Parts: sequence; structure tokens; C-alpha cells
Amino acid sequence: MFQKGEKIIYGSKGVFEVEDITTIQTEGVPGDRLYYVLRPLNVSGSMTYTPVDNDRVVMRPLITRPEAEHLIEEIPEIEELRVTSEKQREQTYKECIRTASCREYIRIIKTLTHRKTARLNRGKKITATDERYLKQAEDALFSEFSVLFSVPQEEMPRFINEKLREDRPKSSQKSAALA
Repeated sequence: MFQKGEKIIYGSKGVFEVEDITTIQTEGVPGDRLYYVLRPLNVSGSMTYTPVDNDRVVMRPLITRPEAEHLIEEIPEIEELRVTSEKQREQTYKECIRTASCREYIRIIKTLTHRKTARLNRGKKITATDERYLKQAEDALFSEFSVLFSVPQEEMPRFINEKLREDRPKSSQKSAALA
């Protein structure tokens, strides 16, 4: 069980702070069922109520800063998604997003960034589905990393690419980039 004041990941919605753990007095809700009162860090004035025992949405602690640094170092080696059928593309994205895993977010971002570049090179736009899942993965990953590194979320792509350039020899810098 998370503690009041703890920052957690709530599904693919990003970083939330546990404001309170309480019961809810409303018709149809058992009076002894505990709920987290969650405040998103990226949206002011908003609260989310979710049962402590909610098993439909992944709730997890933030990864540690050393884990995030290690993930950044591994980005060049993290495999892109293998989508065998266009019909399965969206389902594959959904499954990755549902895990709320930073590694899976990176796989989506790498896959869709390369797919977007290839489509643009052929004179085509990125599909609405690809754009939606790319944004979702970036928002989720960058919001968590933003908290860990104390860097504004909108600066995370630059921050990550700078970290990759620091860690890689000049000859492999291009392939190291996340986006």
C-alpha cells in the first residue's frame, strides 16, 4: 500500500501524489473500502479517486533515478516493437501502454519515431493512431523522468538525447537518439 505524500505512477496517466487514503461515503460503495486520493503532478486542480485494491490500472512506485539513468544508457539497445500485421498494430501499442513500463514506453517511442520518419520520407503523414500512442508514451515516460531528474517535462527529449551523446562515441551518436 502506498503512503500519503508518496509519488506514484497511475497507469499511463503519469505521476500522481497520494494526497490521502480514505473511505468514501456514497451510496453503493462499501463504507470500509479504502481509496487513494491522487493528485496529478501535471494537471492542477484535479483529483482522482481509485480503490486501494484496484487491479484494473497499474499503480506502481516511480523507478529510481539510477534505474532511469540505466534505461537511458540502454536506449540504443532497446528493441523496437515487432508488429507482424497492420491489423495488430494498435493492439500491440495498447498492450505496451497498459504495462506502465518505462522500457515499453521507450519501445513505442523508438518504433513510432522511426515509423514517422519513414512515412515522412515517402511523402506521407504519421497516422492518427501512431500520433496518439506516440504522445501517450512520451507523456508517460517524460513525466516520470521529469520528476526523477528535476527537468521540465517539455525538455526531456533534449535532456535524454544529451545524456545519450555523453555516453556514446561520436560514430554511434545518430543511432543512439531517442527521438
